[in-house]
Amino acid sequence: MPQYIALKDPLRESRIYSARTIGAIILVVGLLAVIVVRYHSLQITEYENYRTQSDRNRIQLQPLPPKRGLIYDRNGVLLADNRPSYILSVVREQVPDLEATLVELQALVPVSDSDLEKFHKKLTRRRPYEAVPLRFRLTEEEQARLAVNRYRLPGVVVDAQLLRHYPHGELFSHALGYVGRINEREVLMLDETQYRGTFHVGKVGVEKYYEDILHGEVGYQNVESNAHGRVLRVLERHAPTPGADLTLHLDIRVQQAAVDALGDRRGAVVAIDPLTGGVLALVSAPGFDTNLFVNGISSVDYSALRDSLDVPLFNRAIQGQYPPGSTIKPIMAMAGLESGLVTPESTVADPGWYKLPGDRRKYRDWILRIRGTGHAPRVDMNMAIAQSCDVYFYDLARRLTIDRMYEYLHPYGFGTRTGIDTTSERPGILPSTRWKREAMAQPWYPGETLSAGIGQGYMLVTPMQLAVATSVLASKGQRKTPHLLQAIDGQPVAPPPLEPLIAKQENWQEVYKGMREVVHGKRGTAKYLAKGIEYEMAGKTGTAQVIGIAQNAVYNEDEVAERHRHHGLFIAFAPIEAPTIAVAIIVENGGGSSAAAPIARAVIDTWLLGEAG
Repeated sequence: MPQYIALKDPLRESRIYSARTIGAIILVVGLLAVIVVRYHSLQITEYENYRTQSDRNRIQLQPLPPKRGLIYDRNGVLLADNRPSYILSVVREQVPDLEATLVELQALVPVSDSDLEKFHKKLTRRRPYEAVPLRFRLTEEEQARLAVNRYRLPGVVVDAQLLRHYPHGELFSHALGYVGRINEREVLMLDETQYRGTFHVGKVGVEKYYEDILHGEVGYQNVESNAHGRVLRVLERHAPTPGADLTLHLDIRVQQAAVDALGDRRGAVVAIDPLTGGVLALVSAPGFDTNLFVNGISSVDYSALRDSLDVPLFNRAIQGQYPPGSTIKPIMAMAGLESGLVTPESTVADPGWYKLPGDRRKYRDWILRIRGTGHAPRVDMNMAIAQSCDVYFYDLARRLTIDRMYEYLHPYGFGTRTGIDTTSERPGILPSTRWKREAMAQPWYPGETLSAGIGQGYMLVTPMQLAVATSVLASKGQRKTPHLLQAIDGQPVAPPPLEPLIAKQENWQEVYKGMREVVHGKRGTAKYLAKGIEYEMAGKTGTAQVIGIAQNAVYNEDEVAERHRHHGLFIAFAPIEAPTIAVAIIVENGGGSSAAAPIARAVIDTWLLGEAG
């Protein structure tokens, strides 16, 4: 029987078709479900996230750095201002090839190796989409070259910003300090949000001490940009709050007079108003041009300053520590009077030298090498101050002892920082038995007390401390923290008062009498200052040894190297009847007080009379 092969199986085909149809429907439904879920995710669940990411492609949050506060002197003369400058910056996220772009930029404008090094350092610690500065102070020609090539430099930005400028250059270099570009260490210390968009920060001096006040508050703006990063429009803007303007007690006339009088010599001048404690002049010579540091000083310029034997970067006024020499004698006289060890009539025999009981060593008076004898057979306090008699103060120091000297001298501000509103002040040294034991693990010797009694030996003071002590003398014990700041945005400020130094009025007057004789007496050590003077000045000369002199050796200045010669010092206040200025001057290696005293006259003449004498 023949067999038939079925060519078509409708039932089987029906089942296959049904299965395929169902599978296709399931696949389509599944894909539609995926699309719906994804659509739901994009449009609903994660809408805000993706919208933010989308906005980032066209909307940027840009910081708006605040304008730094200005600084004025007491007369309204501008000492530190801000000048517009164009800055070349790069936004890394918008640059396809950074190295190629930097090469192109170097072909268009000068970019030093130092600029590149600072750029790469800043690049590693920036925030996303933050412009990193490459070059400051672009010239108009450089701006034009960059503008013409802007179309092929995506991510390259040229912005106008205000940069610090010091109109008077060296004149206030140590008083004001300066700002400079933010370094790696400062990045870790500064508030990241507050300093967004800011490239500079106060480094030293007033600029650093009052950084928080001068800096201001950062602002921001939302801007819409195209694919190349060019800003199309500003969507939202919150203006920055500018820093506060500062008015200082400094007087540009007095400062200039001090600088002119010092000339090319090394030294320091500090002038204080004893009524307020305001610092009228703060000079350290030589100085330097602070504008060199604003955008990063070149290695050549910095090496010249750093390696100079005259150390112009060293602020002698608050960091220099010198033996005060005989300028300490009026305060020693006050200690003697207040302790009851001496009276104005007390006298000391003066053969030109002094010996401790039981000691053969002679402690010489400076007058011995000039006259071969002392100032007079017997010397009282007035003569001792006017003629700077060492023998008198050797004897007083021995009777006081070093620890009592410490007790009487410390309230004048010696041996501790004055607290002036600037940076890097040093404390000096006011020796005592305890100090030497702790610092040197050695006992105190009687001969060291004599040296301290005339401002030599271990005793060291800064010119600022010496000016503060002179101010205490001038105000008869009214102690003030010296301060540079007079007002913030026109509102007066002053540090809290200190406890006054209580002493008998007649004792102040006795010391005043001796200090007046220094200038106006016939045998005063600075009598030459009185020529043509229109007011009465109280002063005291001082000389500080730089190198030791053997017991029987004779000091011959002409045979000593210039940097080994004595320092010259002078303190003064005027007018005596109602002092409004107290000054302290040191001339390094000036040979003696004759180098310093005329500077005091020039400074005080300028303050009281309006011109240098």
